[in-house]
Amino acid sequence: HVNGLIKLLLPMVATIHVLNCRFIGLLVYSTRWSSSTVPRITTHYTVYPRDKDPRWEGMEMERFADEADVVIVGGGPAGLSAAIRLKQLANQHEKELRVCVVEKASQIGAHTLSGACLEPTALNELIPDWKERGAPLNTPVTEDKFAILTEKYRIPVPILPGLPMNNHGNYLVRLGHFVRWLGEQAEELGVELYPGYAAAEVLFHEDGSVKGIATNDVGIGKDGSPKLWVIDEKKWRPGRTEHSVGWPLNRNTYGGSFLYHLNEGEPLVALGFVVGLDYTNPYLSPFREFQRWKHHPSIMSTLEGGNRIAYGARALNEGGFQSIPKLTFPGGMLIGCSPGFMNVPKIKGTHTAMKSGMLAAETAFSKITDENLQSETAGLYIPEYKEALEKSWIWKELYAVRNIRPSFHNYFGLYGGMLYTGIFYWFLRGKEPWTLKHNGLDSAQLKPAKDCAPIEYPKPDGKISFDLLSSVALSGTNHEHDQPPHLTLKDDSVPVAQNLAVYDGPEQRFCPAGVYEYVPLETGDGMRLQINAQNCVHCKTCDIKDPSQNINWVVPEGSGGPAYNGM
Repeated sequence: HVNGLIKLLLPMVATIHVLNCRFIGLLVYSTRWSSSTVPRITTHYTVYPRDKDPRWEGMEMERFADEADVVIVGGGPAGLSAAIRLKQLANQHEKELRVCVVEKASQIGAHTLSGACLEPTALNELIPDWKERGAPLNTPVTEDKFAILTEKYRIPVPILPGLPMNNHGNYLVRLGHFVRWLGEQAEELGVELYPGYAAAEVLFHEDGSVKGIATNDVGIGKDGSPKLWVIDEKKWRPGRTEHSVGWPLNRNTYGGSFLYHLNEGEPLVALGFVVGLDYTNPYLSPFREFQRWKHHPSIMSTLEGGNRIAYGARALNEGGFQSIPKLTFPGGMLIGCSPGFMNVPKIKGTHTAMKSGMLAAETAFSKITDENLQSETAGLYIPEYKEALEKSWIWKELYAVRNIRPSFHNYFGLYGGMLYTGIFYWFLRGKEPWTLKHNGLDSAQLKPAKDCAPIEYPKPDGKISFDLLSSVALSGTNHEHDQPPHLTLKDDSVPVAQNLAVYDGPEQRFCPAGVYEYVPLETGDGMRLQINAQNCVHCKTCDIKDPSQNINWVVPEGSGGPAYNGM
């Protein structure tokens, strides 16, 4: 299983003979065709195939096919690191190698969101002269602060050398800017970047190995978090990192906060609130917990007099070592965030994502360029990738912290987990002879609404805390309006019959973008689920937390989604 955190990506390397298909569909308008009494919500072709839709009979679509040696899906730190390393090796060995990166955002880095505190280990290996090349790492960490919050007070906790929250030697960055810079380095080496192309489907050879990917359909009718703030310069401490746990969450809800002082030429801070998606109370709203946290005296004192300038949200894979899936298959490999290489106690995954991409590139290159290679499948199978991972510092790092997150599943919750970390990680560094288990799927953790107390959240004041829709507006999110909603439902009747009836509609609270809301039926009594797909910031929380596992997030048309500027 994959555990999730919501913070207020699927990179895949497909190797030799990859086919990249772009489907361009005809623009079609239509009325709802169901005679069911349940309002039609989902119109996407992944749920209602066009070959069974009489309106598409006789329609022809233009299909364009192209071939490359390696296609990388996702232009984030892992995908771009893999592309860069492949071209470095190709140039070093004087080999011709066509490497393509497809990215659903309109620009490289536009869907990238993080705090971010970057550990430069992988960057030093990939591009040793990154300083001379102008990498936007402008803020070395100069001060670490960690605290437990109560409603009114802040209890400082010392950060000892070697503990996960020790950040000296790291850099505070705007990750979107860093990713954009990585894209520039990739292009200089000859990597072909294709922003605005959303990979929607995996294509297979007859033998079952991966052949390539298909981008999604366009031109089909609709019916078919951290924030950045500019603060008062007197309160600005460039290089300071602040982390906290505790209030406003109870001891049994995993989560915490970060506040980073950036040195970007103006008094900027990046702040965010992280909530583990294994929380049990369906009335909890991660967004509103974030707003409440900002009113803590120790946080509000920094923000007062400032202005928020950006907002975003994403889900993080936090299952760690215990949840790493099968990483290789004939025709491809999993790299980056999708297989769960994030170091959860550190809240860092960029360095491990980059390193996984580099290892994938190195193992793939040796196979692709082996003129005597005899493959049993049309798509190359590269088990050496996992072997390389297991010998790398990624594996050692994730293994050492494997028990920290699941140690929070105890009667004392947060405090029991901190005690475990302080004793066992500090003294044994992850060498204890046991491995703790996670609590199960995040989607299975919610209790029925009747068994939980509603949470009364204070109204936003418009200065420190804000409403949801004005925050989403700052994300630059935009989608082509006339396309089938990419938030699809397996069964349109489930939201009202199950989620609303049993859990009081938790999707209208766990979504950090106001995508889901229950509204009265146009005629008669009752409610229906309304999906405001145009608000979606691509965090994918709904796909993870939906207690009915009825929501399936699929890619919208390329270029749609948030337009983060250096988040």
